[in-house]
Amino acid sequence: MRYSEFWELVDDVFGPQGRTLARDLVIGQLDDRTAVVALDAGEDPAAVWRALCDAQDVPAALRWGHPRPRRRA
Repeated sequence: MRYSEFWELVDDVFGPQGRTLARDLVIGQLDDRTAVVALDAGEDPAAVWRALCDAQDVPAALRWGHPRPRRRA
C-alpha cells in the first residue's frame, strides 16, 4: 500500500474526522503511537491501516473503502 492509498482510505472510511483520528488516536498495536507518528517512523502503511481499523472496529466489509455503485456499460 502506498501512502496516498492510506490517506484515501482514511478519508473514505472515516470521513472528515479521519485525518484528526490518524493524528490524535494513540494505538496500542502501534506501540502506543498514533498512525501519523508510526508512518513518520517508517512503518508499513498497510500495517498502520490495519491497526487503525482494528482500533476503531471497522467492519471487514469497509476496510477497503465504501462500496461504489457499478457503472453501466
